[in-house]
Amino acid sequence: MDWYDTIFELIDMRSFSNLWFWIALAVVWSTASHWVLGVPYDMVARARRNGGQSAQDLEDLIRINTNRLLFIGNVSGLWVLGLTCFVLTGLVLLGFVYGVEFAQALFLLGFPMSLVGALNLSTARLIQEEEAQGPQLWHRLTRHRTYVQAIGMVSIFVTALWGMYQNMAVGPFGS
Repeated sequence: MDWYDTIFELIDMRSFSNLWFWIALAVVWSTASHWVLGVPYDMVARARRNGGQSAQDLEDLIRINTNRLLFIGNVSGLWVLGLTCFVLTGLVLLGFVYGVEFAQALFLLGFPMSLVGALNLSTARLIQEEEAQGPQLWHRLTRHRTYVQAIGMVSIFVTALWGMYQNMAVGPFGS
């Protein structure tokens, strides 16, 4: 086998060796860390820096989005939880028991995002209970973004490790 065949066997169109998967992973996590409870984080920075109308706009948007999230959680939360657990369990079984690489890739995208969804509900509940405004609200949103970024860093690291392992195990070096 020459070097040309070796390189193109490593770079095939499976999930973890597909450039589009890694682009999607980057887009998912950059979007998740930019949008804090449905509000772009630059609004939080602008409200902290300028106050006034910027702070009022942020508080209004956060109030609308937290009310929306909590309403959805109260009305259909158990159904969403059940469906999410069903889908994630199916992906775990298909991916890690039966070896379907696409299911592994979807699980490594979906499971951390389900944690972010749970974190969104928890933060929305805390903001509503505290009736957070001004600096207290900005601090809560900044902390939420930091947690989302931490989940994202761990997720990207684990996904990269698993993807490299899969590429080495399935490629020419694993045989």
